[in-house]
Amino acid sequence: MLCYNTFHAILLHRMTYPLYKAKIPIIPRFISNTNRFLTGIEIHPGAEIGEGFFIDHGTATVIGETAKIGKNCTLFHNVTLGGTGKHSGKRHPTLGNNVLIGTGATLLGPITIGDNVKIGAETFIIMQDVPSNCTVVGIPARIVKQDGKKVNKKLARTKPKKP
Repeated sequence: MLCYNTFHAILLHRMTYPLYKAKIPIIPRFISNTNRFLTGIEIHPGAEIGEGFFIDHGTATVIGETAKIGKNCTLFHNVTLGGTGKHSGKRHPTLGNNVLIGTGATLLGPITIGDNVKIGAETFIIMQDVPSNCTVVGIPARIVKQDGKKVNKKLARTKPKKP
């Protein structure tokens, strides 16, 4: 516990989230920036993170302000849950429960990733929802397994959500 940077990053986030929700100025962002400096993991204090969240080798992981992460999700290093810069309000991804995201994957925009999804390393998903119970890989991202069966499907582009 003393030497595991992802444990510290999640613990500090769990301290900043209630402060952010209580609209306390400056302090949550200051702690968040200190957290990033100390751990190499950037978690905005406004991100909602469920129980059992785990970051393996978390350096360069970025989780945006309006990101929502379900229960028992795992992210590997260099994962980005970010925005496109073209949205207001909900701007970052929502992850269902039991989602695993591989090294270097990038998920951008107000998209929804279903439950029990595996996203391969270096996969790039922008403005495309991912259904539950599937495996997604590549650039552009494709579903290669869904409900236990091999497939080869393009992800459908989602329409921007109006504020």
